[in-house]
Amino acid sequence: QVQLVESGGGSVQTGGSLRLSCTLPQSLFSGYYMGWYRQTPGQQREMVARLSGGGTAAYADSVKGRFTISRDNAQNTVYLHMNSLNPEDTAVYYCNRWPPGWDWGQGTQVTVSS
Repeated sequence: QVQLVESGGGSVQTGGSLRLSCTLPQSLFSGYYMGWYRQTPGQQREMVARLSGGGTAAYADSVKGRFTISRDNAQNTVYLHMNSLNPEDTAVYYCNRWPPGWDWGQGTQVTVSS
């Protein structure tokens, strides 16, 4: 059973930045592509960014050029650096492997006000 714990969310104004974090057990960290996802009420969860163990990243079109996914192998942590936030980025953000296969964590709320 993998317990995913996301952190770093908060409330910011348009144009602001946040960094989300997700720490995993070391035994899992290096074996999977990792992804960040987000969900708003009434909508399906969508992938925002994913990252291979070798460092190849891919992003949803809506966040390209603003969000960066990274991983710190020493800390067993995957990050989502979010810049130039806008109200459309308001959502609960989750991490999981890609494609997702572990139980979802509680996520971390990101709220962007205009």
